[in-house]
Amino acid sequence: MDRAWVYILTNKPHGILYTGMCNTDLVRRIWEHREGEVRGFTRKYNLKTLVFFEPHQDVSYAAERERRIKRWRREWKIALIEKANPGWRDLYPDLLG
Repeated sequence: MDRAWVYILTNKPHGILYTGMCNTDLVRRIWEHREGEVRGFTRKYNLKTLVFFEPHQDVSYAAERERRIKRWRREWKIALIEKANPGWRDLYPDLLG
């Protein structure tokens, strides 16, 4: 079964938030955001810090989860991040091993 990821990027703790989804290599996708390879919102607002991610076995479920989180109130997104990552650490280095 395919593996997919839902993730949240920011520019600083409690800063601008971006929720995304990828059904490929999460390390590569976050690297693309960090290097400015992805046009649009993340590049415009310099969103390079990975503060949340979750794996999903089902791509359809991951896509629906992304859509739902995008519709959430900001406070709910912050609570989700702080439950998993209270210090708002950049989790990208953890993906690299």
